[in-house]
Amino acid sequence: MEGGTTIKTATGYHVPVLLKESVDALAIKAGGIYVDVTFGGGGHSREILSRMDERARLLSFDQDPDAERNICGGDSRFTFVRSNFRYLKNWLRYYGIEKIDGLIADLGVSSHHLDDENRGFSFRYEDAPLDMRMNKRGGKTAADVLNEYSEERLADIIYLYGELKTSRKIAAAIAKARTQEPIATTRQLLQAVERLMPREREKKDMAKLFQALRIEVNHEMDALREMLQSAADVLADGGRLSVITYHSLEDRMVKNIMKTGNTEGKLKQDFYGRIESPFRLVNNKPITADKDETDTNPRSRSAKLRVAEKRSTGRE
Repeated sequence: MEGGTTIKTATGYHVPVLLKESVDALAIKAGGIYVDVTFGGGGHSREILSRMDERARLLSFDQDPDAERNICGGDSRFTFVRSNFRYLKNWLRYYGIEKIDGLIADLGVSSHHLDDENRGFSFRYEDAPLDMRMNKRGGKTAADVLNEYSEERLADIIYLYGELKTSRKIAAAIAKARTQEPIATTRQLLQAVERLMPREREKKDMAKLFQALRIEVNHEMDALREMLQSAADVLADGGRLSVITYHSLEDRMVKNIMKTGNTEGKLKQDFYGRIESPFRLVNNKPITADKDETDTNPRSRSAKLRVAEKRSTGRE
């Protein structure tokens, strides 16, 4: 790597998914400007830097202070931004950057978060505190959501973000349980809803419930929407957008912006009926992990990589 080592190999923090495929998709220019909005263990950033020369620049975002432990040394090409990626435009402006040549995002939760029982992201640890904040510096925790939201609002969140059809029953069970004592740990939440989780779907449904709470706590859908809209504006002509998703809600949003230029998927057509979008799809179907990768990294089974290229101004 030119310019010295900047990023440690974060063994155990997070195994990057579709690493080669997602970085290949950026079609990296040796002297270009790139953004990794999900630094995490630094795997994708490290791979991007290995393909750059001394003229290049990489900005990597992560709001979790734990991720900063994966940085060491000094590399003039690399800038770590401790912030939510929803503020992409603001930070580029701060660093005097108008356009970038590519942006990569590996969405979802890192292995580090799932394996840290003190963060409450996984129901594997029964007495874990229900925190779930990516940014531990502020904001409501999952316990706050469970104890403070109305039963109706809880049901809506569980239905929208967890896609659970029994959302109203689950919300009612949570509301009843919290009248006895505040729900503060994963064990208390499991006890409150376990009778509503059929044995054959228990793990899958619990994962969906935890997903719904995590999305609400971190405002993930709003942040993703803002980041994708900003990416459409800041990418230079021919710049690439490479995004890995793990569930249908975020995948739908990514697919929509790449096809229509907006996250709602509203088609805009010109006088001749041609779809007006700032992007050209590079792959019509999402790229998925092969058997070797899914065998060694089970998390990659649900991963979908979508790639788009910013159309040149005036291109048909």
